[in-house]
Amino acid sequence: MNKITQAFQDKKTFIAFITGGDPDIETTEKLIVAMSEAGVDIIEIGIPFSDPVAEGIVIQEADERALSNGCTVDKLFDMVKRVREKVSIPLLFMSYINPIFVYGKERFMKKCKDCGIDGVIVPDLPFEEKDEISDVCGKYGITQISLIAPTSHERTETIAKDSEGFVYCVSSLGVTGMRSAINTDIVEMIAQAKRVSSTPCAIGFGISNAAQAREMAALSDGVIVGSAIVKLVAEHGRGCVEPVSQFVGAMSDAIKNV
Repeated sequence: MNKITQAFQDKKTFIAFITGGDPDIETTEKLIVAMSEAGVDIIEIGIPFSDPVAEGIVIQEADERALSNGCTVDKLFDMVKRVREKVSIPLLFMSYINPIFVYGKERFMKKCKDCGIDGVIVPDLPFEEKDEISDVCGKYGITQISLIAPTSHERTETIAKDSEGFVYCVSSLGVTGMRSAINTDIVEMIAQAKRVSSTPCAIGFGISNAAQAREMAALSDGVIVGSAIVKLVAEHGRGCVEPVSQFVGAMSDAIKNV
């Protein structure tokens, strides 16, 4: 069992997303440590990209801030290496395929292994094309997280059967962002995945408060929260560590008390 799947053992798992380098690399490093201490089980670090097609305005603007402040893939690798001395929970990179190809997929995955990244999520890489990076992921022991969406339908079982780490269940159509209600038939989506796979299922996209997190945790193995955290970072800038820590602590309590 890999380290990511282990994070789901005997509890509901809380996965938090932040944009790497927003507002700067030093704050990202502090955030990762603080969120780990506040009860987050897995952290996704978004690699900022100029054309993040799956993201809503909150994360788009975070990407723009990070890039304008000089964030690069190499700076994120160096930051993860430093933070690995302070945190032991799984760390993932969320990246579009273009930055990985531009960097060189072999070089990228080797650097992931060397700095302590456990897995990657590539939202614009269709399941049918996952072989584009699965060979180098396997070579360096980097878990490639699969996504299923409300539109996956008959593909859901195919994707879940081939999954590792956890299955990222996209709760809503469209881009990331906070939503007042989540109307997708999550129960059926997860039931389909569970019919063919024992890989844990975590729900993301749109979860913005403790009540939603508790509701989604009751239906799944874990909950992913991103835009609500990134919004706090936008509001507080370099002073965001304490507000984010309080927010994720409350989310963690809500999820784990299901």
